[in-house]
Amino acid sequence: MKLLESREAAFAFFKLALGENYDSEEIVHLCCTAAHVLAAQKLQLLTQDLVSWVIGRVGASRSKELVEFMWKNHAAYESDFSVLNTLMRGFLNVGMSSEALDILHRMRVVGVRPGLSAVTILVRLLLRIGDYGSMWKVFKDMLCKGPRPSNITFNMMICGFCRQNGLAIAENLLHLMPKFGCYPDVYTHNILIHAYCNRGKTSVAVDRLNLMIKSGCEPNISTFNTIVHALCREGNVIEAHKLFDGIQEMGITPNTVMYNTLMDGYVKARDIGRASMLYDEMKTKGISPDCVTFNIMAGGQYKYGRKEDWNRFLENLTVSGDFQDCSLYDVTISWLCWAGILDEAMKLLQDVLEKGLILSVVAFNSLIGAYSRAGLEEKAFESYRIMVKCGFTPSSSTCNYLLMGLCRKERLQEARALLYRMSEKGFPINKVAYTVLLDVYFKLNDLDGAQNLWNEMKERGIYPDAVAFTALIDGLSKAGMVEEAYEVFLEMTAIGFLPNNFAYNSLIGGFCNSGMMTEALKLEKEMRLKGLLPDIFTYNILIDGFCRQGKMKSAVDTFLAMHRIGLMPDIFTFNILVGGYCKAFDMVSADEVVNKMYTCGFDPDITTYNTRMHGYLGIRKMNRAVMILDELVSFGIVPDTVTYNTMMSGICSDILDRAMILTAKLLKMGFIPNVTTTNILLSHFCKQGMPEKALLWGQKLREICYGFDEISYRILDQAYHLMQTDIELVTVRATYEKSIFLDFLMYITFDYVSRNKPHKIENDNSLKLIESRFVAL
Repeated sequence: MKLLESREAAFAFFKLALGENYDSEEIVHLCCTAAHVLAAQKLQLLTQDLVSWVIGRVGASRSKELVEFMWKNHAAYESDFSVLNTLMRGFLNVGMSSEALDILHRMRVVGVRPGLSAVTILVRLLLRIGDYGSMWKVFKDMLCKGPRPSNITFNMMICGFCRQNGLAIAENLLHLMPKFGCYPDVYTHNILIHAYCNRGKTSVAVDRLNLMIKSGCEPNISTFNTIVHALCREGNVIEAHKLFDGIQEMGITPNTVMYNTLMDGYVKARDIGRASMLYDEMKTKGISPDCVTFNIMAGGQYKYGRKEDWNRFLENLTVSGDFQDCSLYDVTISWLCWAGILDEAMKLLQDVLEKGLILSVVAFNSLIGAYSRAGLEEKAFESYRIMVKCGFTPSSSTCNYLLMGLCRKERLQEARALLYRMSEKGFPINKVAYTVLLDVYFKLNDLDGAQNLWNEMKERGIYPDAVAFTALIDGLSKAGMVEEAYEVFLEMTAIGFLPNNFAYNSLIGGFCNSGMMTEALKLEKEMRLKGLLPDIFTYNILIDGFCRQGKMKSAVDTFLAMHRIGLMPDIFTFNILVGGYCKAFDMVSADEVVNKMYTCGFDPDITTYNTRMHGYLGIRKMNRAVMILDELVSFGIVPDTVTYNTMMSGICSDILDRAMILTAKLLKMGFIPNVTTTNILLSHFCKQGMPEKALLWGQKLREICYGFDEISYRILDQAYHLMQTDIELVTVRATYEKSIFLDFLMYITFDYVSRNKPHKIENDNSLKLIESRFVAL
């Protein structure tokens, strides 16, 4: 072992030579003797490696035997301190705190003073496992018996208590440091600043920064990166940019990490223009962008920018050479992923791995994220398995992308099991993972699950950021729980987070949907006072709110106000107004809005046509609705399920001869029924005096396990009630003919549903599925 050039090579040779023969008492004793010999040769680090490895193999049950054997025979080779220090570090390296404490006690008994670094590591271990009693006893012994704690010791303790939510104790330790000849350094302050930022107390972190500067301790780039990141996470990008400018006046040059943080903040605020300006500034100043920069900009352009800008960004990348200082393969793989060429990206990654070329975890994350966005979660997990097999450590982004893939398919149970599995493995789980899960809980209308997840996130010490708060506000607002959403909104602002347009729009939408237009308008005014300009989404929400209440004059006034501030309406704005007039049975005004669409350069879409058809059917103008249907088809627009169901509802109320002609027209168009179709037909059986037919078809659909919704059950309850009250049924021939016709329509629906019934795969144990399919976890 001495002949080998490095410690790592020597230790690898030792493990190879020993093989699996480490369990017998003779082998353990020989290893102990080898450790003594290495110690005598002043190879302490290699000795500690060897002893740690043996302790890890024999376990706690035989560790006392090992200690006694080494202590009994050490005198011929090494000093008392040498052997006890080796044993203590051996136990610390494998996380055996109780045994390390026993060795420390023996050191005190025999009069040996332990090494400062070893005791500091022991303090860190005790803090990590929560053994505060033993930790304080060790610290007290350090003060009384030595070795005296150093800055590193205090920093380790402050960091440990910050991780255990003991910020008050951490602050007290900082003030205690000068008493023992230690003074807070930049690392001490950075630990506390990071802790405050991580808990959403950025204002306190800024106060700590000011105290740090007053005390004569100069902050470093890491200090400012932490605060800029926290401000961006809170949605306060303006203040983050002010700090960014301020540090340059102090003579500190922002690095790539800071530029990335600020660009990401602007992207999340949907301000792609500012992010692009920062990207250009970064290149002008000669600060090399990295693969993270590329993914931030590519992702931002993809989500919130214009398609032509996104394509231009990808095209320019191939000729600009902006990313020469980072891994070419990382950027190329990311480029292929954003361009949607996933097979080529995977092939390149495998080729690079086979050739042993430089690659980082970013390339794997790009591929995993791309597969997840494309709904190919199986391939995402395959990429993850390759990543782990090649020795790469997963990052928080890895975990988030894997969860995203499952959540996009609404595989919530598996996603939840995966989250716990990753947490058990010690993978870096952050607030983004919980936000991804929170969204899918709301999507599945599981409000209790969403609230429990929110509480669990806080209990685990993962403090929500502005994005997580906004997701909760949006979910509660869409679920009709607008008062609860407003309470969360107030909590968010109380702790210093600045709501962005999306948060305000979500809450304004919640108030509008609940008919609380006064509150919605107050929030819109508050937006302006906070320096946020209402956008097209804000105005569309308000116009829709007025239309829902039938206040068309207020809706039009809001439409005109939008024009006055220079905001151009979009197709959704016009469709909302058309829908409002149709609900008010004012089809003349609805058609005038359509004409206005044309003058503004918009062509009606499928929603416009469906809304107008529904409006004309509502005033019993079937011929006009049919003309709109024909116009829709003539312009090459493909009818959707809403089109079919809208016309189906009109058919059921129309005269029989025309109804049959229209039915033939719909069938020729490839009519595809769904649960709404079923509800329309069941409802018309009840309306036209045939509740027994509704119940009969309801039973037939139950027999094929049809997926009724809440409305279906209400209609069937109504049919049962009509049968129970024995209402006189109309039995004239016209009703009999209509009964035959409705039966025909229901049979078409029943036949389609029974032939296309989805095959449900039962999954009783999602954790077992995770274990069997995603072995690397």
